Amino acid sequence: MKQLFLSVSDGSVSMVETPAPTVKENTVIIETLYSVVSAGTERSLTSFGGKNLIQKAMERPDQVKKVTEKMSTDGILTTVEAAFGRLKDPMPMGYTAVGRVVETGRGVTEVAAGDIVAAVGQAYHSEVNRVGKNLVVKVPDEVEDLRQAAFSALGGIALEGIHQAEIIPGETIAIVGLGLLGHITARILDAYGCDVIGFDVADKTLPDTRLKAFINSTDDHAAELARSLTHGRGVDKVIITAATDSNAPIDLAEEITRDRGIICMIGVTRMELDRRPFYQKELSFKIARSYGPGRYDSSYEEAGTDYPIGYVRFTEGRNVEEFLRLLATKRLRIGDLITHTLSFSDATVAYEMITKNPRHEKYIGVVLKYEENQAKWDSVVMNVAAASIGKKVVNKHQINLGLIGAGLFARTTMLPVMQASGLYHFKGLATTGGIASAQANEVFPFDYTTSDYRKLLEDADIDLIAISTQHNSHGKFIVEALGAGKNVYVEKPLCLTLEELCRIEEAYKNSTGELFCGLNRRHAPLIKEIKRELQTDKIPAIYDYIANAGYIPPEHWTQDETKGGGRIIGEAVHFIDTIQSLDGSELVELNLSFAANPAYPKRDNAVISLRFASGAVGTVVYTSMGSKKYPKEQLRVFSNGSVYVMDNYVGLSKYGSSKKKETKLKQDKGIGDEYRYIFDVVSGKRGNGVIRDAFVGHRLLFEAMR
Repeated sequence: MKQLFLSVSDGSVSMVETPAPTVKENTVIIETLYSVVSAGTERSLTSFGGKNLIQKAMERPDQVKKVTEKMSTDGILTTVEAAFGRLKDPMPMGYTAVGRVVETGRGVTEVAAGDIVAAVGQAYHSEVNRVGKNLVVKVPDEVEDLRQAAFSALGGIALEGIHQAEIIPGETIAIVGLGLLGHITARILDAYGCDVIGFDVADKTLPDTRLKAFINSTDDHAAELARSLTHGRGVDKVIITAATDSNAPIDLAEEITRDRGIICMIGVTRMELDRRPFYQKELSFKIARSYGPGRYDSSYEEAGTDYPIGYVRFTEGRNVEEFLRLLATKRLRIGDLITHTLSFSDATVAYEMITKNPRHEKYIGVVLKYEENQAKWDSVVMNVAAASIGKKVVNKHQINLGLIGAGLFARTTMLPVMQASGLYHFKGLATTGGIASAQANEVFPFDYTTSDYRKLLEDADIDLIAISTQHNSHGKFIVEALGAGKNVYVEKPLCLTLEELCRIEEAYKNSTGELFCGLNRRHAPLIKEIKRELQTDKIPAIYDYIANAGYIPPEHWTQDETKGGGRIIGEAVHFIDTIQSLDGSELVELNLSFAANPAYPKRDNAVISLRFASGAVGTVVYTSMGSKKYPKEQLRVFSNGSVYVMDNYVGLSKYGSSKKKETKLKQDKGIGDEYRYIFDVVSGKRGNGVIRDAFVGHRLLFEAMR
């Protein structure tokens, strides 16, 4: 299938070929018929992408602050590489569409295959979309022009602004900004029996948008004119729909609103509030969060958990439902707002129009129409460049990689490091969604991409299967890949339960393939230096590892014990393994104690104590309570009159008869050395001597968690 992406680094828009997404629980697969190009939102995104680094930094000072903080703890080169790596990720464009349901996942009962539905949020400019069940609503048969249903997200935004402004029928409402969103909002308010006064810097009135009056917002007498239309009181409510860098819409709203009125922002402007008018009139200012309650809540948008109607009348989905009801009853008509309907294959023309507009066209609503294309259902998409030079790229100095999943770690760390090493050829990529595969392929092209991971297991040319998926799927993929005789590398952890671990150990014992877990810190140069100089594998030591992991919201998937296993299983295995590698003897005891702090309800503050057959002991302090200004990881090793302090894989201080300190410009957590180690084992140059430690560490941790 084809999907539209934006390059954040330069603002260019391109069409990417990628396999169609596969259905998941509580999701719907939709064949897109029409999608809407939101001129305001998407123009601002392309404009941001086209800016240079200094301009980007000036526009996002919050991100600059994060970068400077990271530099202070992780080193300059590491931070710069990470920042540039994120800019390479292409961004999927679009968020509102109408299409035909092709398949529904388990838990979906509201719509069925063949239904025409409006979709929002996850409805990209793509021939096929996978959308959460709460983000799709069946289009009533009375809606004759399906293009209008494609504007559902904009209708939802308008309705959420109306609800947040607590508008009552009969009130007089000011709409500041008569673009596409402004006209839709004004028409809904008119359908609800309100008088609407429109404000804009230019006369953008339309015959079908019934206004009580239009006032030029730059008119020095705009406030007086508004009062003359409202018996001298001022408007009851203001909804700002404008998109501008100016603070003028806020200033105007403060002037024209009556005593104890409400100002609601659903557009994007500067927000510098003058205290005096807010105090004197006791005004309220609100910001509507996109399409309504449920937006940005993963339990609603992804897990499919709806809010009870008795408590939340208009959710994100029910706002869309209301917009479609207004269309179906003909109380709302927006057909005249559609000025352009372009073929999806001509999408770049639409973006050129809303950004540069070389032909000086007048546009409001721009719709993309999707033609029939049977190739969009192909489960395997070949890379044209790779296909032109043959089925298999032969390089005796490389091993062929098949990657399952293409999450953030894979795109920003795994693939860049593997590519830089020159040891891996990217053979096949499997993902369940088109977005991740397109983002990975844009920077790190694979010979082919597929939505069926079994294709990788069946590919005789693939030497190593890498698994970069959610933690709860690791065990399944490991067992299947080992069963297919493949060498397997999986991000930590190996799995989430003791039962899964037993199945993995059994599969490994019976497989011809090798198994590697992404516990890379044991391969870090500074860890190897400590082991070599202190001879910790010969002389028992005391280890103290501090993981200042930082706060992650409770709703993040890693905090969900069914998906991520929780942060102790998901990440603390790193630090246990690092101490295991330093000591070299059998880990014989692991105990776990959690802190009881009601401000941190998730189990991500713990002390893990370790005891080894050598007599050495160690502790891992894993916490989300610390400051970001403190290094994320710090290791102290006490042995034979010496103390070594490793500081976040950037610095190493040595205390003995004298004090020495070494500092590196670039943080090195051993990922590059880990991938060289994997290459050597798969190539037959050395044996796999580390997987047994992973088995032991996981087993003892699972038992302690029980």
